[in-house]
Amino acid sequence: MSFPGGGIFSGMAVTLRNFVGSYFDPDRLTTNDYSWRPVGKLPQSAGEYPKEGGEQLSDTTTVTNYSRNFPMLLHDGGVSPMDTIRCVACQICERECPPQCIYIEKAYDENGKSIKSPEKFDIDVSVCMSCQICVEVCPFDAIVMNSQFELSSPDRFGGLLLRRDDLLKSNDYYHRIHPEEAAARDQRMAEEKAAKEAKKKATAEAAKKKAEEKARAEAEAKAQEESPGNEETS
Repeated sequence: MSFPGGGIFSGMAVTLRNFVGSYFDPDRLTTNDYSWRPVGKLPQSAGEYPKEGGEQLSDTTTVTNYSRNFPMLLHDGGVSPMDTIRCVACQICERECPPQCIYIEKAYDENGKSIKSPEKFDIDVSVCMSCQICVEVCPFDAIVMNSQFELSSPDRFGGLLLRRDDLLKSNDYYHRIHPEEAAARDQRMAEEKAAKEAKKKATAEAAKKKAEEKARAEAEAKAQEESPGNEETS
């Protein structure tokens, strides 16, 4: 027998049953998934989570394209990451970021001249919407998406504000977490670099050829002016 509002009470009963079951039903005790984890250590990538139901296919599997992960800054190795950081502080990503969660300050040398390096590069991951627009607009392939999506912190402000040094990751690390994407990006960068060098070389050769032709023309003109025939005519 139905009565007005019966559907609401039925739905609330289902909710109550699931709520109570989440404390007693072993299949609903999701926190048991973390029983393997050492105290105080959170998983750093999807590959470190327990593999259940085929969700994680292999140890190299990272978060899917639909997961909420955050940007990182790439460097190409070396003694100091700042020596090979790809970011030149052009601030394009800062301007294009929809939630305006990126803050960049340029670095300056001792003479006050701007250098191609960020002094500050902050990302507020409490605001970041993981849209990857910063990745798409970066002309130097300096910013890509990390797979470190477990960033729980008791500090809702400072703990969720990632600084430049927190964001810095090596290109080798990028190859480990996204091997196909990193290889494709490196190949494209190598092709672009080769094309720029070829264009630069062709420009230099053209300039050299033009200079040689100009010098030859000037030499011929000077020789013609100094020839005996020209002296007699004058």
